[in-house]
Amino acid sequence: MLIQTRTVVVQNGYADQVVERFTKESPMDAMEGLIDKTVMVNRKKQEHDEVVIMIRWESVDAWKNWEKSDVHIQGHRQNHGKPKPEYVISTTVNMYEVKAIKAGSGKTPVSPQ
Repeated sequence: MLIQTRTVVVQNGYADQVVERFTKESPMDAMEGLIDKTVMVNRKKQEHDEVVIMIRWESVDAWKNWEKSDVHIQGHRQNHGKPKPEYVISTTVNMYEVKAIKAGSGKTPVSPQ
């Protein structure tokens, strides 16, 4: 399994715009090998809002197929040269290869609120 995280730091009050962008339907949603996308907002009071998007892929190859797909490349071409929104302070992308998963012993799955 491969997990990609994208941390977007924005001016206070703009987290919802980032959440909307990453939760609306996209071509990635139908990509073979995509497990899920989780969008999280850091609610700890700080000087900026922080949104973390976690994208889980079945494998490195599944992620590579997305990166090489026509729809993904075309999306980048359409946005090439466009300035990022003024409220975005920074974006950091990381990739993690999952080495182990240890399930909890609880009986009820937790769902986001």
